[in-house]
Amino acid sequence: MDAFVSTYVWPAIIMVAQSLLLLVALLLFIAYVLLADRKIWAAVQLRRGPNVVGPWGLFQSFADLLKFVFKEPVIPAGANKAIFLLAPLVSVTLALAAWAVIPLNAGWVIANVNVGILFVFAISSLEVYGIIMGGWASNSKYPFLGALRSAAQMVSYEVSIGFVIVTVLLCVGSLNLTDIVTAQSSGIGTNLGLPASFLDWHWLALFPMFIVFFISALAETNRPPFDLPEAESELVAGFMVEYGSTPYMMFMLGEYAAICLMCALTTILFLGGWLPPVDVWFLNWVPGIIWFVLKASFVFFMFAMVKAFVPRYRYDQLMRLGWKVFLPISLAMVVITAFVLKLTGAA
Repeated sequence: MDAFVSTYVWPAIIMVAQSLLLLVALLLFIAYVLLADRKIWAAVQLRRGPNVVGPWGLFQSFADLLKFVFKEPVIPAGANKAIFLLAPLVSVTLALAAWAVIPLNAGWVIANVNVGILFVFAISSLEVYGIIMGGWASNSKYPFLGALRSAAQMVSYEVSIGFVIVTVLLCVGSLNLTDIVTAQSSGIGTNLGLPASFLDWHWLALFPMFIVFFISALAETNRPPFDLPEAESELVAGFMVEYGSTPYMMFMLGEYAAICLMCALTTILFLGGWLPPVDVWFLNWVPGIIWFVLKASFVFFMFAMVKAFVPRYRYDQLMRLGWKVFLPISLAMVVITAFVLKLTGAA
């Protein structure tokens, strides 16, 4: 009995506790990411943004949470009620589940599986089902149009993201996310005789792929200028137009959890994860989780700024960019990366 407890029960309890800790920290981070998104957008428009609830508006997201929770949910009479309510739950569950394999620091990961990047890619591919379910179950033409747009958009840009990941895996030789980060402790900079620094990270060696991944992540998460599934001027709120109160909040929570996931993936694949910008003693004293959060926050800042200065694409432009521009570039970079690695003997 003692062997059973030590082998199965305690590891299960520890994993559940770690998962709860990660979820609480992630939800708090998302609350302030949402506030930052509103503040950045306000600053671009020379406004103050949320500034009433709490000092400098720091509690605005929690006030919005209470507002959504205590509002009465309204379900359209013609909707498929079971799927209508299940859709936001599916969306938020999948968005949060992908964080199980994200390493926030050396050894700080719930499940350090050897196929972590495939797990994230599979979960992010499934997230479109929540949107399709919500749009179809609403029994209304505008939500259905938004859901169809989102399905086509997410599938199109997942192809490019897949090829980007292939180029990184060719350089690293592992599907483990922790290995991908540690592989970036040496690279172009160290080969030139410089100390380990940000020059070794994949953003420099795979710069075209870094740009393709960043733009594809915007499209994958329905962020401007690719927010066609919920284009305010056309479809009001797209697939969420019939939703209100808590189900609407869950859709938005899932969306921002997916955005934060893409920021974390960009940090891991191209920005060295928890590694310091330069390998010097006083920067190494800073905990790796701090570097990880700072880098992910910088990527999100770029996400927010794109919303400010890039106009929304037409749908045909969105599809052309994905299939006629990014797909050939990604394929070419896979071939070039494999050729260079074979030529230099690194493969």
